[in-house]
Amino acid sequence: MAQPGIFYGGGLAIAPFFFFFWLISAGLGIYAFVLFVKLARRGIEALDLYIYTKNREIRDGYETYKPEDRV
Repeated sequence: MAQPGIFYGGGLAIAPFFFFFWLISAGLGIYAFVLFVKLARRGIEALDLYIYTKNREIRDGYETYKPEDRV
């Protein structure tokens, strides 16, 4: 007769280890997701600052009134 499964019969001693492994894996997955979200938010802020400074350079160079440019 075949063994019915790992959680029945002789496999009961191993079952808690699989559960703890699953629990630790789920916790690390959630932690990694939180770190990824934090990294993405910092990246978005840095990109916003970069775009702002580049737009400011363009505006200062082309839209600012300079008396010496008058013809």
